[in-house]
Amino acid sequence: MTMDLGSLPTLDLILLAGLILAWLVSGWLSEHPPRSLPSVSLLMEEYRRDWMRTFVTREPRIFDATLIDSLRQGTAFFASACMIAIGGGVALIGNAAAVQRLTEELPLNGPGPEVALKMLPVIGFLANALLKFVWAHRLFGYCSILMAAVPNDPQHPLAFHRAGQAAEINITAARSFNRGLKSIYFALAALGWLLGPWGFLTGTVLATGILLRREFASHSRRVILAREP
Repeated sequence: MTMDLGSLPTLDLILLAGLILAWLVSGWLSEHPPRSLPSVSLLMEEYRRDWMRTFVTREPRIFDATLIDSLRQGTAFFASACMIAIGGGVALIGNAAAVQRLTEELPLNGPGPEVALKMLPVIGFLANALLKFVWAHRLFGYCSILMAAVPNDPQHPLAFHRAGQAAEINITAARSFNRGLKSIYFALAALGWLLGPWGFLTGTVLATGILLRREFASHSRRVILAREP
């Protein structure tokens, strides 16, 4: 079974470029929103800094340790799920008979080699998500160590400085985690390509719309935005 990108119709190539562009633009907007319209991701950065400032004076600090551990468990879960999905995708496209059987049993658009080729963007997005989740998991580990290095005495000259360091590492970890989630959204959008150009376009529009709505027009954003009563 041979896969040749040049054999795809021009419309499919344009839609593929559109998917990648939508992924890049939506990610950039969520991390660099207009000042008049901050995104949920940006708003949560201040709450993470508030968390670390509060952490300095909280006794005992068991709650904070439990919370950072739950964040690490979340990233580990998504990383494991991505590894399983990537393995399944690679096994599928590497088995010509399985791909051909899949195209015959399901209403997929295109012959076996073309269907296998259309799975590559899905695997690519999942691989990117895996890398982001692994890095987020490691950064949350760094954050936990920095939190442990914060002196118990709030009057200590290093207390708030180290808490601030922990906050910035926490923010970086969360940013990587969010990027991984966005890649999963667009991996699902890329699956629409198996249904043809219209399925591909629909998946891209839905994934982009859902992500932007949750960042800029969701109920949770309105709640988060109300920092003062």
